[in-house]
Amino acid sequence: MIDGRGQRTRRSGVPRGYALAGLVAVAVLLVLFVAVELVRPEILTDPSPWMDEAGPVAAVVGVTLLVVDVLVPAPSSVVMTAHGALFGIPLGAALSLLGGTGATLAAFALGRRGRGAVERRVRPAERARVAALLDRYGVLALVVTRPVPIVAETVALLAGTTTMPWRRALLGGVLGNIVPALVYAVVGAQARSIAEQAVVLVLVLLLSLALWLVARRRTATPPPPAR
Repeated sequence: MIDGRGQRTRRSGVPRGYALAGLVAVAVLLVLFVAVELVRPEILTDPSPWMDEAGPVAAVVGVTLLVVDVLVPAPSSVVMTAHGALFGIPLGAALSLLGGTGATLAAFALGRRGRGAVERRVRPAERARVAALLDRYGVLALVVTRPVPIVAETVALLAGTTTMPWRRALLGGVLGNIVPALVYAVVGAQARSIAEQAVVLVLVLLLSLALWLVARRRTATPPPPAR
């Protein structure tokens, strides 16, 4: 674009450095997912032997699988449903919330470790613009992308490379995981069918999409003029 002084200006959008970091994160996650799918460890394909009855082992295995879902394709919906079936709605939802929030914080921590490398490749003006966006929409971005594989991990990882504080990452993780954790716990406790579990997943994704569209509309609406 050309401004009023005849100088070329950059279009608004994601700064190039953060866009590149996002693409690298997606590529690395996809490679890890494919590698694990080729190996197909038993606990990731069928965790039922470790979660066949309520107890400490099932709780630890379930929460751990939800956390490592950041890097490997763990059957998160199956695990959350099993939590509800084994432990009931309150405790099952709490375990799934703990594991899902742990996954968000794990991805955030990975991003925080790479923060220096990203900042060396991003101009101060771009960092300031991203910081302003995160102050306004950072938690919402973590919430609405949480049910979406790859995207959720990438957003949380990128958030870790910015100035977003840990408490906001924790808030986004809790808010983004509380609805899926509760819904799947209800499904598990009621022993619903696999088809109904798929319907639940679709409803959760639609809810996230609706929240995302609301956020986009708010972003596109200019603020009222100052008086």
